[in-house]
Amino acid sequence: MAISNDDLFKLVKILPEEAKQSAYDFLKFLTNSPKRTDWDEIDLMEPDDIPLSEEEERQMNNTEFVSWEDAMHELNLPTDIKP
Repeated sequence: MAISNDDLFKLVKILPEEAKQSAYDFLKFLTNSPKRTDWDEIDLMEPDDIPLSEEEERQMNNTEFVSWEDAMHELNLPTDIKP
């Protein structure tokens, strides 16, 4: 599925301030990855020694499933945009 740059820009423009760092980090990861990393490769990697932030700890301990629509509502993004 092809997504236009305009569609991406629209999402970025309406992204809540508190979500911008996560979006930036993820986009940076995607643009710096020459290929997709296989989960098996991730399992073989050595863990780093950088402690998790409180927010990262909270996210790691949260086992609740969030639907696409709920996530979009939580971030105040339009729900008519599909993954």
